[in-house]
Amino acid sequence: MRRCPRRRRARAGAPAVAHDAGPGGRRRVIRVAIVDDEPLAREGLRLWLADEDDVAVAGEAGSPAEAVKLILRERPDLLFLDVQMPGGDGFDVIEAIGGEHLPEVIFVTAHERHALRAFDVSALDFLLKPVREDRFRAALAKARRELKRGEAREGPARLSALLDHLRAPSPGDGPRRIERFAVRSRGRFVIVPAAQVRWIGAAGNYAELHTALGSHLVRATLAELEAGLDPQHFARIHRGTMVRVDCVREVIPATHGDYDVVLEGGETLKLSRRYRGRLLA
Repeated sequence: MRRCPRRRRARAGAPAVAHDAGPGGRRRVIRVAIVDDEPLAREGLRLWLADEDDVAVAGEAGSPAEAVKLILRERPDLLFLDVQMPGGDGFDVIEAIGGEHLPEVIFVTAHERHALRAFDVSALDFLLKPVREDRFRAALAKARRELKRGEAREGPARLSALLDHLRAPSPGDGPRRIERFAVRSRGRFVIVPAAQVRWIGAAGNYAELHTALGSHLVRATLAELEAGLDPQHFARIHRGTMVRVDCVREVIPATHGDYDVVLEGGETLKLSRRYRGRLLA
């Protein structure tokens, strides 16, 4: 049985292209493909890429079907890939291409909820729209380092190897459960395992995850989290609150049929009559 995470004080604080320097110290060109259904988004990336003397745009596509044709035809080294597009998504493109012809991938999307899935398939980086130029440059520099080290073929191999995990159903017949969250922190995404979450509070269209070291906002409703989290470990106790069952120390009767739920860390939350059966069943 899992134990509740204890609250503690936070600490301060195509492959024929080579990318090493060629004769005369000049770097060879990295061939890039851009896949996005929004023409303005493609144009923005294209303009930034034009500033790089070792980068050439091999082509652009506005749909998954066009993207597959483009990648197979041009064999780019690096792919800037949108997630949500008409007729499919970026993950469909990865699955259709497979590991042999798949370039390094940097996902570009307006939806934070795709971040964790992108990391699950070992994407090189994940850029959230509207894309900041400094994040774009950092992601491109990361791709350049990977390609220079000769690891370009390893990344796509990892992507392909994890496709089965990405598409496979969860064990049994139940839905895929949320096992971890990707939360934004200083322009990056931090992975927070669900096992580290003590309780969750509603915050409009967001939810606030409370862990032993602090709290994080994620774009999701409590209803969505209730449907995705394992009910053996998490229970809805109020219209605005969920709790990790292992973190509950005691339940104290209050007024009007409600209860006070005291967590191991000392926090006190309200348990309403409507949700009493979910915790005390």
